[in-house]
Amino acid sequence: MRAVVQRVAEASVSVDGAIVGAIGPGLLILLGVADADTPAVADAFAEKIATLRIFPNEAGKFDRSLIDVGGEALVVSQFTLFADTRRGRRPSFTGAGRPERAAPLVERFADALRARGIRTATGVFGAMMRVSLVNDGPVTIVLDTDET
Repeated sequence: MRAVVQRVAEASVSVDGAIVGAIGPGLLILLGVADADTPAVADAFAEKIATLRIFPNEAGKFDRSLIDVGGEALVVSQFTLFADTRRGRRPSFTGAGRPERAAPLVERFADALRARGIRTATGVFGAMMRVSLVNDGPVTIVLDTDET
């Protein structure tokens, strides 16, 4: 799995002009799934992101996690995080998980966040989505499961 995690004041995702998920302060998580990913990987990655200390304490230092601050999460599937552009100008997505494997793992990841008490909204897997956000900081971090 690969994620782009953005600390946000608010974020939403819409499909066909209708908002399907929205959060207040917390994290927007753009999540890509690889073919080799498993439910155990999704659970461990959710734990890593839920406890990632990227929120400020009273002194302004990164010392608090999403759980610590009572923040929310918006999970948006994004297979394009596995784009390979090493050859030519057109990205290859052969490293991305096939939809029938990836969709359940995105949902498993979101459920793992919910199991930790985090209010979690999602986009619609495979849909054309529009994501809106107010980045807080800005703080944007790229994570891979090989870092968990």
